[in-house]
Amino acid sequence: MPASTHSSDSDPPAPGAPTSHPAVANGVHAYGADAPATFRPPPPPPMSASPPRFIIIGAGSRGSGYAQAITTSSNGLVAAVAEPHAFKRRQLGRAFIWGDADRAPEGAEFESWRDFVAYERARRGRAAAGERGVPEGVDGAYVCVLDEMHREVVLALAALGGLHIMCEKPLATRLSDCTAMYNALRANRSRPGSGGGEGEGEEEEDGTVFSIGHVMRYSPHNILLRKLLLEDRAVGDILSVEHTEPVGWWHFSHSYVRGNWRREDTSAPSLLTKSCHDIDVLLWLLSSPPSYADRAAVENPHLPSTVASTGSLQFFKRSRKPRGAGAATTNCLSCPVEEACKYSARRVYVGRQLRGLGAGNTGWPVSIVVPEIEDLGREGSPLALERAREMLLDRLGEDYGPETPAAEVAARNWFGRCVFEADNDVCDDQVVTLTWDDDQEAAAAAGEEGADAGPAANGRQASSSSSSSSEPPLLLLDGRVPRGRGAKTAVFHMVAHSRKQCDRYTHIYGTDGDAYADSYTITVNDFRTGATTVHRPRVESLGHGGGDNGLVRQFVLAVDKVKNHGWSAERAQREIVGCTLEEVLRSHALVFCAEDARLGGEVVDWGEWWRRRVVPELKGPGAAEVK
Repeated sequence: MPASTHSSDSDPPAPGAPTSHPAVANGVHAYGADAPATFRPPPPPPMSASPPRFIIIGAGSRGSGYAQAITTSSNGLVAAVAEPHAFKRRQLGRAFIWGDADRAPEGAEFESWRDFVAYERARRGRAAAGERGVPEGVDGAYVCVLDEMHREVVLALAALGGLHIMCEKPLATRLSDCTAMYNALRANRSRPGSGGGEGEGEEEEDGTVFSIGHVMRYSPHNILLRKLLLEDRAVGDILSVEHTEPVGWWHFSHSYVRGNWRREDTSAPSLLTKSCHDIDVLLWLLSSPPSYADRAAVENPHLPSTVASTGSLQFFKRSRKPRGAGAATTNCLSCPVEEACKYSARRVYVGRQLRGLGAGNTGWPVSIVVPEIEDLGREGSPLALERAREMLLDRLGEDYGPETPAAEVAARNWFGRCVFEADNDVCDDQVVTLTWDDDQEAAAAAGEEGADAGPAANGRQASSSSSSSSEPPLLLLDGRVPRGRGAKTAVFHMVAHSRKQCDRYTHIYGTDGDAYADSYTITVNDFRTGATTVHRPRVESLGHGGGDNGLVRQFVLAVDKVKNHGWSAERAQREIVGCTLEEVLRSHALVFCAEDARLGGEVVDWGEWWRRRVVPELKGPGAAEVK
């Protein structure tokens, strides 16, 4: 099987066509307690005369999912694909680019990202020389290759220049790679200038937009949760958050024991590969300001004070292997207790109970084992399905022994391997604790500004509906610490062994109430009124509760604003993507800091760690001030 640049999704894609979600930059739909559970998705933004064009680099499940979302829910076009696996490349091309044509048009199909870069350099040279009939290029790239390839690809695209880039998460698997990518991308950003475009305070347009696959920022559920917490202040000042990602017992075995993300040396810690966007969403809720239109506030986040973490590989190891399996057994298909084992590869991939071939599924996770199986599934004949079953069992029967070179073992996936005999070493259970102190500098500044403002500066009156006519109005005291910049704590738990599969749940405790969010509903209890309100955001069938689709929609819309509407890249980055390059670096750095804390068994001072591990690696004017 040829090596592939594609990045198969570490989270399962839900079935169904992509839909859309309300734009971050264009307002949030706050659905109340009486709203229905599902909504018709808003239509894609209108197409510009010259729609943004994109290349998908890596035609795995993530790349294919983004291509589908671009096509159905954005105002952009998929124009090219780069992927060494011929079947995957042509499958994506036929579905989204050249259709039933006998061959791909020039500039639409590449066997590798290097081929694309070489072609694009030559294409630009031909166009600059005045050659007629030169095909149109692309405006941006979706980087969906394996995690360990992100640095090389993104640096090459940044050096090429002029391309807007969306990189699948994580940004990279090593901190040094993240800082190198940040430096290259920062050099491509726009410089302060004099304007043009729609609105006030524009900048010169000489930069590019960057987005990261932190899809949790873009789900209708989390957009509403953030609005309730930061704009509506439904629980007052947040004091504590407990956030859990239940990976799912068999999903973890597929991706992190048998699959691409099982080893730190070939991938990264599971906190990074699985949960970096959970860490990001905690910072989005607890550090970032309510509005990204406020540039000064975006550049001055309320940062954590300390980071601590505990975790280990608790279960998927040889000491947990059932006695009846026998010490010599390494593959499920030859195991004497296979029928009784819930982790049996035959049960997971071939059977009916989970999402195996027996349930009629030829998509994820079955297609990760045998990519070609999807074509047989579409054919649908009994003969084709029997052939699919044979192919699947053949692949699951592949194994390695003591004589197999370690490099060969690490270089590919072994989906039939016993989960207690695999070469995995990433944590299957981990807890991260973050603390914030009162922002004393902001408190002092607020005290000076409000010293002569009277009682109104320190409190606000509750609405008349929250108190009876016989009672005095309730005064809600804010204190001297500015809103959102007080002491607080966040605890994150990544757990493998759960029935839930990536359906996160979160408890939020505040000064005026508490809330519980479970990926489908948000329940708010108001201490002031005693009222309980249940909010039901629109639930979408696409991955991460609609976050995948929202990420695509916003990135394409940002590129369109830069290309066709005179926006600066910096403005589009803040107001439409809703995530700055600094936030991307910070959330990834926090994961590496948590790993240092876990391995060192210590509580780490975040500011000191940042100055010691990150700042020396940053380049360019103002790098030392990045925080």
